[in-house]
Amino acid sequence: MSVWGIVLIVLGVLLLICLCISIRIVRQATAVVVERLGKYRKTLDVGVHIILPFFDRTSKPISLKETVADFKPQPVITKDNVTMQIDTVVYFQITDAKLFTYGVDHPIKAIENLTATTLRNIVGELELDETLTSRDTVNSKMRIILDEATDPWGIKINRVELKNILPPKDIQDAMDKQMKAERERRELILRAEGEKKSNILVAEGEKEAKILRAQAEKTAKILAAEAQKESLIAIAEGESKAIELINSASPDAAYVTLQGFEALKVLANGNATKIIVPSDIQNVSGLLTSMAEVVKSDNIKEKIIVKQENESTNEIVDKLKDQSLIKDSDDEE
Repeated sequence: MSVWGIVLIVLGVLLLICLCISIRIVRQATAVVVERLGKYRKTLDVGVHIILPFFDRTSKPISLKETVADFKPQPVITKDNVTMQIDTVVYFQITDAKLFTYGVDHPIKAIENLTATTLRNIVGELELDETLTSRDTVNSKMRIILDEATDPWGIKINRVELKNILPPKDIQDAMDKQMKAERERRELILRAEGEKKSNILVAEGEKEAKILRAQAEKTAKILAAEAQKESLIAIAEGESKAIELINSASPDAAYVTLQGFEALKVLANGNATKIIVPSDIQNVSGLLTSMAEVVKSDNIKEKIIVKQENESTNEIVDKLKDQSLIKDSDDEE
């Protein structure tokens, strides 16, 4: 092989090497900074790019994806002089590869230190209880401050979160006791409210029961009174109807005398010790027979005192004396 042949081969190999070096492929969600002779040249985006070999130098691919930085707990003093440990999580994204490369040395370390100082400034204005209950406020303030501070570095702070807040052991014990006491207080309140409602329901039930019983008794008495009223009305109507029928029938003296005997029988059945016999009763023999039957059937031993009104009545009394049915008032005395 001639010398020219060897030279051509060497040149071809060198040309191939230069071509390989000059081709640069940038992956998705990454960026590459190109420097020519130590000076910033351009930023390579996604795709295939050709650079000048031996004169251009490229940086490591810079990720443009959102990154999470979990920083170690930092000692923080609150406004009421309580020292606690707080660790933070920062979500950031590189928006400008040039500023990220030339803006600050060790950007992640710079963000960590900036986060620690900002956290101390914000928490230093809050008391312990406010710090524990104001996570969202602290997160928002830190995100705004860090975003403004890292903007010249080509970094966008998307979110800041307080991961853990660890107060001292004695403070934790006191908080646990306070929480326990608060829960016991709530339990007692709930139990008292439950008993109160239960007593109210029982009292309302008893009240309604008494009202219902009173209403039932009232209704029963009204119904009984109405029934008695209707019964009396029916009896009165029956008696009135009977009287009307008797009057319409024009009863004779015998019927009236018979009704008088029935009334006399009712009087004899009672506890009366004196019976007044009217003087105008006719049919003396029938009267004596009726009175004898009444006295014998009921075994009445009471004494009958008869007022003597006229001579006809005296004869009736004498006959009664003869039969030993009555005694004179003088003998009784």
